Amino acid sequence: MKGVTPQALAVDELFNHPELKEIFYQQLGFCHCYVYCKNDALWIAAEWAGGARVTFRAVYTPHDSITVTKTVKKKNQATFHLQTIAAAYTVTLDLYPGTVPCFRCQTTVTPRATLSFNHWPRDITALKKSGEKGIAAGTVYFTQQGLQTGMIYFSVNEPGSGAVLYLQHLSSLNHYCEQTKTSAGHTVGGDWPDIGFALPAPKDGALPAGKPCVISDTFISLTAQPPANETEQSLQLMELLAAIYPHLPKPEAQYRHWPDIQERTHRHLERGAGNWCQVAGNPYLNAYVCDYKTPPELMVQLAVLLPLRDYQQWSKEEMPLVEDLLNIIPDFYDEELKTFVRWLPAAQHRLSLEEEHKHPLIMDSWYLHHPLLNLLRLLKQGHEAVRNQLFTSLDFAIKVARHFAYQWPVFYKMDTLEVIKAETAPGKGGEKDVGGLYAEVMLAAWEITQKELYLEEAKAACLSLQQKGFTLLYQANNTAFSACAALKLFLITKEETFRDISYLCIANLFKNMWLWECDYGYGKHYSTFFAIFPLQNAPYTAVYEEAECFSALHYYLQLAEKTDLPPAFRVLVPEFIRYYLHRAVYYYPPALPAECLATTIKTGELARNLWIPVEDLRDGWEQSGSVGQEVYGAGLCFSLVPRHYHLLPGTSWLLFSDYPLSGFTDSANTISFTLAGHKSMHAHLRLIPQKENESLPSLQVLAGKTAIEGSPRDDGHLLFRLPGDQQVTILWT
Repeated sequence: MKGVTPQALAVDELFNHPELKEIFYQQLGFCHCYVYCKNDALWIAAEWAGGARVTFRAVYTPHDSITVTKTVKKKNQATFHLQTIAAAYTVTLDLYPGTVPCFRCQTTVTPRATLSFNHWPRDITALKKSGEKGIAAGTVYFTQQGLQTGMIYFSVNEPGSGAVLYLQHLSSLNHYCEQTKTSAGHTVGGDWPDIGFALPAPKDGALPAGKPCVISDTFISLTAQPPANETEQSLQLMELLAAIYPHLPKPEAQYRHWPDIQERTHRHLERGAGNWCQVAGNPYLNAYVCDYKTPPELMVQLAVLLPLRDYQQWSKEEMPLVEDLLNIIPDFYDEELKTFVRWLPAAQHRLSLEEEHKHPLIMDSWYLHHPLLNLLRLLKQGHEAVRNQLFTSLDFAIKVARHFAYQWPVFYKMDTLEVIKAETAPGKGGEKDVGGLYAEVMLAAWEITQKELYLEEAKAACLSLQQKGFTLLYQANNTAFSACAALKLFLITKEETFRDISYLCIANLFKNMWLWECDYGYGKHYSTFFAIFPLQNAPYTAVYEEAECFSALHYYLQLAEKTDLPPAFRVLVPEFIRYYLHRAVYYYPPALPAECLATTIKTGELARNLWIPVEDLRDGWEQSGSVGQEVYGAGLCFSLVPRHYHLLPGTSWLLFSDYPLSGFTDSANTISFTLAGHKSMHAHLRLIPQKENESLPSLQVLAGKTAIEGSPRDDGHLLFRLPGDQQVTILWT
């Protein structure tokens, strides 16, 4: 039986002391907010109507005592100035009343001597109601892993209590991390009842005397009821995060002219010798630049081909590269197994056999389904050349799915279906979200054929995603595809279970975000805000998985136009897309200083001036690109441009939006569309002349019936800022 720690008992004793008096109080929605200063700590306490309390330690001064020298109170804000032997502290508490009450508490320290903070305790303790001794029971739904957002989501399981989302705004700790050579990763966690944020102990350095430094910046949002099941957990997480998000300091999302990046990438992709290898006289894309040891992979060819097709349909350009890639698809079909396979059969002898998956017959579960999904997309576009091979491959995929009862392992043998690796780690299960990817494959086959078999397979696989909570995500792009499959099934069947599964998938994605700006070390040269990690415990963001999440979330919003999507989703999903447009440029080596890039590369080589993205962007203390320069991530810009740039009919002007647009209609000198998002947030539109020295015409932009004024930019663009979730009309003469 797990015991209670001495620290938790000490906090319980302190808060039940008869002489404990608050120095600040304010009602905050359905809860009460108190501030206490006693002995060696300053505390913020939130108390539910039923009496259960959650305490947050804002200042900790072991073997010292605190004097409050000044308190400044304003509407919904209080600032406390404190003195100790070692330092002066300023604590600012901001209260945000609303449907979902939340508050922010920022602590700044000004040392009196060079200070080193070691052995820091977690800052959250949940207690029973006042006068009743004992630590409250609670449930932790997830905590930060690695470099994820500094969040912990938990409930206090006492009568009259609820749930809490705690978010440590790790961007505010950049100065501390820079001074102490520490990372903000792995800082929010713990075991009940000692949970929350712990200041990382210095590795090399300390805080200098006389210079202020933020050592905690906490956002807390609360609900009046704990969630009853995983659907409520999903909805509640998104609602709590959306309540915090408007108050969260954010970097400016800068405009990047992606058509220029697309042109460079297209040129370098087509002409870069290191991107290609030859087998039996045919050209195939390498997975990584200058990786000639690994045989060609079908997933790699299609991961580039499909975005190229998106761009080709948008631009109406001739692209020989597309035909080259279409022509080599049949080469990946295995006549004996009657299915498309991962490795090019004619080059399987080149596999090193050094890793579990680098064997001819070993399949990584998601790798079977991902190419099939892309091949079905090609079939919908009219590419019939591999129709027969594709449908026999679907038969094989169904056999595998049924064999594993829709619970896929990590690796298995394709000829015998023998499991080679069952779980990602002991007790963690296999590739949990592959069922959603498989469901998306089956739905694509059903849309083409209307065969009931495929629809029933999609349903069975999608239902396998249930009861996995916040451990569902194996690989982020799979989870994003799963969200789309589940929502599509809801639209087809009207069964709410599938809609709820889609919410679970989206919540898993947002749990796996990097919602802070890593601005220390090498991180000063690139942006990380609102990135998504490819795996639950990944130490870096990955270009290919992010690009697919971006495209899938676009599609999710398109599907959701026919549903009553909760407001929190409408706030957060378009904001991820906006910041992706800002951040994604940093995957390209030419956009980074040379010192940010690794010199030892795991796979292939890194060509500094090549507009082919690196796989990995990392914590600021690590160089990026060490995994390799990822050819199969080159589809990034080709999927981005068609979704965010729109040619105004009859003109040479481009319309750019940092939120998704849909429902285009046009007539003479007029275009109308729907802008995604939520009315509480703002999107940005740009009108961009494509010809040199071309001036924009006289025009009017309407959000609903309200005229929006544009701001001329130095680059000749005209910028408009308007609320999300709008019907927009542009008229020009």
